[in-house]
Amino acid sequence: MTVSTEHFASPAGPRAFDTVLVANRGEIACRVIRTLREMGIRSVAVYSDADRDAKHVHAADVAVHIGPAAANESYLVIDKILAAAKATGAQAIHPGYGFLSENAEFSAACDAAGVEFIGPAASSIREMGDKISAKAAVSRRDVPTVPGISRPGLSDDELIAGAEEVGFPVLIKPSAGGGGKGMHLVHERSELAAALQTARREAASSFGDDTLFIERFVDTPRHIEVQILADTHGNVIHLGERECSLQRRHQKVIEEAPSPLLDAATRERIGTAACDAARSVGYRGAGTVEFIVSANAPDEFFFMEMNTRLQVEHPVTEMVTGVDLVECQVRIAAGEELPIAQDEVSMRGHAIEARVYAEDPARGFLPTGGTVLALEEPSGDGIRVDSGLRPGTVVGGNYDPMLSKIIAWAPTRDAALTRLDTALAATRVDGVGTNLDFCRFLLAQPRVRSGDLDTNLLDQLVADDGGGSGYAPPLVPASAFAAACQAIESAQEPSRARGHAGFDAGRGWRLGGPADFVARFEVGAETPVVARLRSADDERLLPGKLGLQRAGDVDAPVEESYESYVLGGPSVFRVTCDGETSDFTTTLQRDPGGDVRAVWVSSDSGSWTLHLLPTRVPRDAIDASDNRAITSPMPGSVVAVHVAEGDEVAEGAAVLAVEAMKMEHTLRAPAAGIVRLKVREGEQVGADAVLAVIDDVEEPQK
Repeated sequence: MTVSTEHFASPAGPRAFDTVLVANRGEIACRVIRTLREMGIRSVAVYSDADRDAKHVHAADVAVHIGPAAANESYLVIDKILAAAKATGAQAIHPGYGFLSENAEFSAACDAAGVEFIGPAASSIREMGDKISAKAAVSRRDVPTVPGISRPGLSDDELIAGAEEVGFPVLIKPSAGGGGKGMHLVHERSELAAALQTARREAASSFGDDTLFIERFVDTPRHIEVQILADTHGNVIHLGERECSLQRRHQKVIEEAPSPLLDAATRERIGTAACDAARSVGYRGAGTVEFIVSANAPDEFFFMEMNTRLQVEHPVTEMVTGVDLVECQVRIAAGEELPIAQDEVSMRGHAIEARVYAEDPARGFLPTGGTVLALEEPSGDGIRVDSGLRPGTVVGGNYDPMLSKIIAWAPTRDAALTRLDTALAATRVDGVGTNLDFCRFLLAQPRVRSGDLDTNLLDQLVADDGGGSGYAPPLVPASAFAAACQAIESAQEPSRARGHAGFDAGRGWRLGGPADFVARFEVGAETPVVARLRSADDERLLPGKLGLQRAGDVDAPVEESYESYVLGGPSVFRVTCDGETSDFTTTLQRDPGGDVRAVWVSSDSGSWTLHLLPTRVPRDAIDASDNRAITSPMPGSVVAVHVAEGDEVAEGAAVLAVEAMKMEHTLRAPAAGIVRLKVREGEQVGADAVLAVIDDVEEPQK
């Protein structure tokens, strides 16, 4: 769907920009650059070492290198961003979202350098960026706020005492920042002290400010936000609301516009309140005012915070209103007056967005990573894709795990849901584990289809209530294993082809005749699967048979025949099982030594990631096989060690915390015993690295 800009005259106003620098990366940088090109404005990208070949670098007219992969040495360094603007002649900087987008010092530094910041004034960012002062400001405009304790500088003891007055459950929130970082729901007083420590650490790490406050947790809460626009001539309007209740750990997953909850009268009242909130700080530009609404009392709403930037989910508003919000931002920054009045705003149809994350829902939504080996993104009527991906993109642990957004528009909500599901089914990101299947699982749920939402629903849907209704990844058919094994075997033929003796191949060859080709796979958290290829001739394993067995089920192999009919690049294999034939596309990822590490298999019926396991356990992994070992579930950094060497801990006690992709994961003792630490705070660790071992407590001698 094309976003209309009919409300704006062209070219831009008296302070028109011919060059704009985009101080961001990934999908939002690509999205901003797209509008700049449509406006005839020269775009400048910035990039770190990790992003040298990134999509936004190729999309921009000019690209400037700004430092190492770590964001605090590149994208978050104000002087480097301003130097890039000066070197390229950029008159304005668009910050996107995240990074420096809500940094008051950056806005002020742009003003001091004579570069227009495409966003609000530093004073507005500062006041709305501190949730405590924000609540005070909007209250003066009679915007309703959630009851809580929110004085500056509250200590943990004061917060614990205040929580008793507010009443449990309570929500701990950082005064600075957003995106769910540092937010924790606490149900009982006994949990509060530990949660406050974790929240302070996360807030300090993410925002450089560990100030916290506490609010009452609203029963069956729904997260509804209102998009506003404000110019420098005193005009403030809203463009309707978005429903963002499908979220996990305060990170949104599915968003839509308009909300299926609100009636016309409440929509008008909440829109007016959002405009009043913007006026309370003299706001300019595009912004979002977030409200919490109880599903049991939909006519009551409470101010949560204001995001002084473009939101991730802004496309759904653009799809239903026909207004390009990035163009609005640029023109407002150029001094133009809003060309549309509130009574001219209308919402047509329904739009729904799914965020595509690099994460593994089957393993507790742990971050993933890797190289994008093959990419297919949907298109068609009513479909929009905002993406930072291209084949060859390396997804590491330095940045946020969101990769792209798939958005669908249709005349009705039900049609939009169906169209989005179809678009997700057509999306393929080989080489990186994603939440695509999980998003489709959500869209299929009856409560989601009916619009019966709240911010707890996603977690409820994930949990298995004992009836098998919780989320589980699609089952891997035996035929997919056949395609994977054939792909590996084809990639690791014995090699006469390489001029080496067959002894060096290690797979599928032996003196005097063919040997079985054996591969051990791990699929999510499942028990490893052993696939044994039985050769049909002594030259190659093509065609052949697959004997598939899980641990403990060696007497029940599944046999399938297969043949390869396309080789080179992603390989395509035709597999016949029980008389049915399916085509599978497979791609491989290799480790630096050249060995296959993972196989991605996809077909019309689904896609699967198969991790190839070593046939022998390495010596340095012996500790990891011990069920008393604590291992890192993903690559990351040890941000906290809660115990000392030799401490005695109870089963379930917090031992360490590892951070990856801006999310912290607490690791607990698998059994009671004595702690033997393997790492220190601040140390970088790989996936499955042994971090600590819990030894048995020695019985005292009698």
